[in-house]
Amino acid sequence: MQTLLNNITRDLADHDLRGQVADYIPQLAQVSPQHFGISVATPEGALYSAGDVSQPFSIQSISKVFALTLALGKRGDGIWEYVGREPSGDPFNSIVQLEHESGKPRNPFINAGALAVVDAIMMGHEPKEVLAEILSFIRFLSDDASIYFDHEVAASELEHKHRNASLAHFMKSFGKLQHDVDKILGTYSHQCALAMNCEQLARAGLFLVSDGINQVSGSRVVSAQRARRINSLMMMCGHYDGSGEFAYRVGLPGKSGVGGGILAIAPGKGSIAVWSPGLDTVGNSLLGTKALEMFTQNTGWSVFGH
Repeated sequence: MQTLLNNITRDLADHDLRGQVADYIPQLAQVSPQHFGISVATPEGALYSAGDVSQPFSIQSISKVFALTLALGKRGDGIWEYVGREPSGDPFNSIVQLEHESGKPRNPFINAGALAVVDAIMMGHEPKEVLAEILSFIRFLSDDASIYFDHEVAASELEHKHRNASLAHFMKSFGKLQHDVDKILGTYSHQCALAMNCEQLARAGLFLVSDGINQVSGSRVVSAQRARRINSLMMMCGHYDGSGEFAYRVGLPGKSGVGGGILAIAPGKGSIAVWSPGLDTVGNSLLGTKALEMFTQNTGWSVFGH
């Protein structure tokens, strides 16, 4: 495994096509596209890493997996009254489907759906309390108290929140959001600004590898059925309108973020985190996707078999 990760990192080091960093969030635009890291955590407690795996980065939309997990714990299947479970086929910040579908977002991983999930988590609490709960949950999953919110990234996102604000106000007009829009947006922006490195992120995903149990800590995070359902949503919707392409090329449930990270889950085998800040045309890490494709080709870890 270590040799494979070393080889992938070496082979991609001189790759000319690295994509474009997310320049619409000024703080993310400052990150060098030359970074690359990959980590694999296994249920047995092994951790394999290569590249820039100790450098924290903004996990952005990968945080939606953990927020959804919290929401399911609080609301159970009642969460599906607020958000659907179908792929969108549209960009992650599109408003088009909301109008056709009376303000109910298509799935929890597009921005509108993630705002609905934040609204469901809040349950009358102030943003500071909700964010403390989210941070505590992430630290618990990864067994690492050093994970933090990058407040500069959060502030940068809030300064350019207009599209997300439009989505939230549109949903509010249909009665789909219960809390104050500005409080939802503030909570969501900080949630996306969680800073983690590849090793922390790989460990945080372990509960989805083993039917809801983090085998390393022995903690049950969610039921086996719920873990499988989260994985199915990641497979169908985790890469926005590039989800089909990711499933075709990589064959694993995964969730990307515009910070260049991807969390991929190989059920029963391992949790893989990869980071390369340059994005493709639909907002997914270009080299990260390539690295995961190389990884599954060499390991046979695709859920669709060898």
